[in-house]
Amino acid sequence: MKIRLTIGFIMISVLFLAFIAMASAQEVKIGVIYPMSGPTAQVGLDNKNAIELALEIINTTKYKHLNLPLAKTEGLSNLKGAKVTYTIADHQGKPDLGLSEAERMVTQEKVAALFGAYHSSVTETASMVAERMKVPFFNAESSSPKLTRRGFKWFFRSSPHDEIFAGSLFQCLSGLEKKRSIKFKTVGLMYEDTLYGKDSSRVEKELATKAGYQVVADMQYRRGATSLISEVQRLKAANPDVFLPTSYTSDAILIMKTLKEMGYNPPAIFAQDAGYIDPSFVENLGKDVDGICSHESFALDLATHKPMLKEINELFKARSKRNFSGASARCFMGFIILCDAINRAGSTSPEAIREALIKTNIPTDQLITPWRGCKFDETGQNVLVDNVVIQFQEAKPHTVFPFHLATKEIMFPIPKWSERK
Repeated sequence: MKIRLTIGFIMISVLFLAFIAMASAQEVKIGVIYPMSGPTAQVGLDNKNAIELALEIINTTKYKHLNLPLAKTEGLSNLKGAKVTYTIADHQGKPDLGLSEAERMVTQEKVAALFGAYHSSVTETASMVAERMKVPFFNAESSSPKLTRRGFKWFFRSSPHDEIFAGSLFQCLSGLEKKRSIKFKTVGLMYEDTLYGKDSSRVEKELATKAGYQVVADMQYRRGATSLISEVQRLKAANPDVFLPTSYTSDAILIMKTLKEMGYNPPAIFAQDAGYIDPSFVENLGKDVDGICSHESFALDLATHKPMLKEINELFKARSKRNFSGASARCFMGFIILCDAINRAGSTSPEAIREALIKTNIPTDQLITPWRGCKFDETGQNVLVDNVVIQFQEAKPHTVFPFHLATKEIMFPIPKWSERK
């Protein structure tokens, strides 16, 4: 009888230890929604690589010397070392597909949180699912101001929105006017017909009016157009002092090729990031990108102020064969911020994660982006965001604004096509 009790006790102990081992080895799954096919598939692939680098930093201690949240421990320390995993869905840039994939991930994949979706229009629909099902939705790149003005409780954005982004462009224009003793009088807008394009153009028109600029061209085009000749003809006829385009990658490439084919040179081009900061943009156009300015949430030359940035970029480059872009850098940082909140929650309960996100307060020295930190207001918007303006020179992006962070002087006006080597 004593032997049986001993054996029983041993078996119970083994089962208990096995249970503890399983509990300590549990996984926290995050549902990721990005464009993995279609015109912006490269962005999705870059962001996938950014997430996998973030996971290696979070789930191991290989990079504990880096001053990043969760780098110093293996897994999530407040969840018994649980490893973070992810499942990814391809929304193809389609809002309805983003919505259905968000529903599938919550109901079938049982994810602890949703993360994505780059396109503002897709983020809008997918986050509606999260709000209805009371699951945290974390956004790292979508720029429509509307996203954090819907009264949602479960939506959080770590990145700036278009009003902040566009504001930096107009601050840069004002600074350039004072620095060069010039005065811009007219602007021309060209933007795609999605939520991103419409919100961006609305903000730019408001800021242009406030700055005293006349909008002489205001052109919306169909996203994914095969020809933009008529739009460029109208732009050329209006001949604005500053051209303000808003496009994803394939359209941005088409616009620049059309400008060159028609021999039209806007004196200044100030873009709303997206396609104009995608590495594929430079890969396709080479030095034809020179002179283009864009707002950015990331620039490699900021390594002067953030020393760990160079090492982290090299780790990303080893995976992707590409440098970080603004989108992939924001994705990397946003994913770590979300995982940090899950760890502080000490739970995969949606409400606990939401409460931890609300209490987020990450200092600037733990970020690779040029933000003052990460802290969310009651709308879920990070209120400590800053950004820079870059300009392509010799087919490489350089910080040109704010001037105290600049590594290059702004090239103005942009050389004419016939004068370029």
